[in-house]
Amino acid sequence: MDLRGQLLDILYEDKDLLVINKPSGIIVARERENQEKSLMDFLVEMRPELRQAGEYPRYGLVHRLDKETSGVLLIAKNNKTLLFLQNQFQKQKVKKVYLALVYGRILKDKGEIRTLIGRDKNNRLKQKVYLPIEPQTKKIKLREAVTFWEVKEKFSQFTLLKVFPRTGRKHQIRAHLAFLGHPIVGDKLYFSGNSHLFYRLFLHCQEIIIRIPQGEYKKFFAPLPKELLTFLEKLK
Repeated sequence: MDLRGQLLDILYEDKDLLVINKPSGIIVARERENQEKSLMDFLVEMRPELRQAGEYPRYGLVHRLDKETSGVLLIAKNNKTLLFLQNQFQKQKVKKVYLALVYGRILKDKGEIRTLIGRDKNNRLKQKVYLPIEPQTKKIKLREAVTFWEVKEKFSQFTLLKVFPRTGRKHQIRAHLAFLGHPIVGDKLYFSGNSHLFYRLFLHCQEIIIRIPQGEYKKFFAPLPKELLTFLEKLK
């Protein structure tokens, strides 16, 4: 995806913070030099002052969203703000709300997934879910992952969920919902079934509530992109 010439969907901006509605299909920051151009690459071209926070390639990026995930993304404009906001993420003081459309009808109205998670040794692109009682958990590096969810709407073969990740592990929501037996529609990495049903991952960071440097708590909201709304309308 090339963002040059496109207008940023800015949700909020002040002297310390830029909040955008990230589009699907672009990585937020490079993990290696030869990787495709990232969102942060384009942002610092458009806003050179963003180089004042953090270091290349992340600069002021406060948190991550997967390439195919859309929604609320926070970028700090200075180091003080970057550390202030990241500290809240690390201490699990940030409320995050995602919308995910998953395969199958979920009978329960809400639930919790609490596991360990780590890189899948058979596929380095994926994360693997482990239960604490599994014996191999003592031999490999794993981290706790906690996800809460509740049903927003049910369809004949799908369920729309509101998802509240307590921790922020890589691919946490995707791996947890696949582990639950209800992978996300469009997830070609964690679901080997009908990957042609929808062209993108149906996962959207709709809301983040966080304390900003001025002291107040702010709620940042990103509505569902048009392509996700259109797909839901077809299901109805």
